[in-house]
Amino acid sequence: MSTQTLPAQTTATTAQEPRGAVSDLEFVRRSKPVSVITDSLVLARRHLMRIPRQLDWLVGVTVMPVMFLLLFRYIFGDTVQATLPAGVDAVNYLVAGIIVQGLVFGSMNTGLGLAMDAKEGLMDRFASLPMTRSAVVLGRILADMGIAIFTTAITILVGLLVGFRPTANVAEWFGAIGLMLLMAFTLAWVGAIIGLWLKTVEAVNSIGFTLIFPLTFLSSTFINPDFLPSWLQGFAKNQPFTLLLDATRGLLNGHPNIGNKGWMVTLYLLLAMVVLVPVALWMYERRSKE
Repeated sequence: MSTQTLPAQTTATTAQEPRGAVSDLEFVRRSKPVSVITDSLVLARRHLMRIPRQLDWLVGVTVMPVMFLLLFRYIFGDTVQATLPAGVDAVNYLVAGIIVQGLVFGSMNTGLGLAMDAKEGLMDRFASLPMTRSAVVLGRILADMGIAIFTTAITILVGLLVGFRPTANVAEWFGAIGLMLLMAFTLAWVGAIIGLWLKTVEAVNSIGFTLIFPLTFLSSTFINPDFLPSWLQGFAKNQPFTLLLDATRGLLNGHPNIGNKGWMVTLYLLLAMVVLVPVALWMYERRSKE
């Protein structure tokens, strides 16, 4: 009996040792929302830390809205002024429009970044790590939001140097900034969908901007829509970007009258995210399995 009992005791003892070792290495369990946030912030930090090695790219995305601002301020400024009501300054009108346009164009950085990650095989590496899948997309978006805040601040500073004189008080500034950040966050999910839908970086760059350009130019970004051809006015006056531009200008400059446009834009953007976020995450799951 002793020869049968001793091995059993030895087996039990050796079986307990691995359990003790595993308990020492056991991972901290986190709730799903906490995991998404922490993993996203880690990836966002990773993307931002690469920027010092890509200063030429950062200069490019920063210079583009400044170039548009200077171009329309000094070449087309008088033409824009002629289309505006009396008392409305063309510089104030243009700066608000170019800020919003810069945020719209910046949304494509998310698509380009995700397409580049897929091309370099980073998505496959991320899929093998113990992290939430949605953090890959959200981390990229948070990093691009940080870049958008930087480029927008530079655009506003240049605007102030060339005559931008907003009349907004502190509360209106906070309202305008909040509206623009919500818009940038929403449009970044559009960029993510485009980047996950198309197969190459070149396709994202060309097709993505082809889709965005008409929406920004056929609006009130640079000119009063009343001076567009009659068959375009209906679309230009009622499309989402014009509504957003009018709300931003109303907060910063007092023209046009904002009315309930700010709340309408906020509601539209939130409803858009209800659709865009699940679609983008579904497309990421599909792309990571290809």
